[in-house]
Amino acid sequence: MRRTIIGEDHQQFRGVVDYFIRTRVLPVYDEWEARGEVPRQLYRDLGESGILGVNLPEEFGGAGQNDYVYNVVVQEAAAKHNVTLGTLRTHLDVVLPYFTHFCGPEQRARWFPGLVSGDLFTAIALSEPDTGSDLAGVATSARRVAGGFTLTGAKTFITGGMHAELVVVLARTSKEPDRRDGLTLFVVEDGMAGFAKGRKLDKLGLRVQDTVELSFTDVFVPEANVLGEVGRAFPMLTRNLAQERVAISVGAVAQAEAAIELTVRYVRDRRVFGRSLGSFQNTKFALAEARAETLAARTMLDTAIAELRDGVLDPVDAAAVKLYCTEVQGRTVDKCLQLFGGYGYMTEYPIARLFADARVTRIYAGTSEVMKTIVSKSMGLDKRT
Repeated sequence: MRRTIIGEDHQQFRGVVDYFIRTRVLPVYDEWEARGEVPRQLYRDLGESGILGVNLPEEFGGAGQNDYVYNVVVQEAAAKHNVTLGTLRTHLDVVLPYFTHFCGPEQRARWFPGLVSGDLFTAIALSEPDTGSDLAGVATSARRVAGGFTLTGAKTFITGGMHAELVVVLARTSKEPDRRDGLTLFVVEDGMAGFAKGRKLDKLGLRVQDTVELSFTDVFVPEANVLGEVGRAFPMLTRNLAQERVAISVGAVAQAEAAIELTVRYVRDRRVFGRSLGSFQNTKFALAEARAETLAARTMLDTAIAELRDGVLDPVDAAAVKLYCTEVQGRTVDKCLQLFGGYGYMTEYPIARLFADARVTRIYAGTSEVMKTIVSKSMGLDKRT
């Protein structure tokens, strides 16, 4: 089906990203996989290529496009080549919107040039050992002192925390009757006294995307590093949730499509009982079902992308999109791996990597169960009487 969200400028940008991946990533990607991380230089190379600054203001060296579809192009290009560009998606889709929406003039002048060049990279620290989706229950706290705040606490499952120079940290600054009040976002800079990056967590998938633990022991954060208003973090967080969930859906659908493409090529060449594996009815039906589901997911997702770009996407619809697209991804890669037989279980085959990487999309940025709760609540099904 014709995609109306992709214009000529997006296609030209796709060529830039595609060339970058073919020349800078594919020749060394197996080394990154074996090491379990990308080099920090990758982000500077992305900045030099112009990929990091597309949506940042021209006055700081960016392209000033303010168009989410460019982020979509980056994810789709990576999925096409079956690679993960470190934690680039989190940086572009999840963290940068907090900077572009809530940074003041002084903060922009201080941080934006480095964000464009790749000399500064970001992460966001919300989850804690005892707090996942319930962000209002965070235990990390910040106490006001002369000139700023003293931050204390621990965060876990932090995507990109190892390489990040700037980490947006959620902390409680006051106790209020409504738990959603009294929360504040701080930008903690690498090297601040008391800020420590802990162990890199060993994950099932997304091997080159670092996930770490962070700790904060009486970290002094100056007033100039408060992001937005003190005590007003919760509405700031909910403002960007729709984009974060769409971003995960973009990767989910693109990777599901990549899995189908890999599998079609494999079953055409693989011979079983003297016949092409692709000629068996079971193979045909399994791939036809996968194709139909991903086409439905793609159509649903493109509508959500267009609404997000236009600023009218409903958060409930974003939750429904994430729920459907990630569940489709899970079903699709499972069917595809099955058609590879024993080879599909071997990590040297790309389908195995797609299978492992897919599992987390139904967990982070709100589990499938949380998405179902959001959607059902909008339907008036939350009443207990």
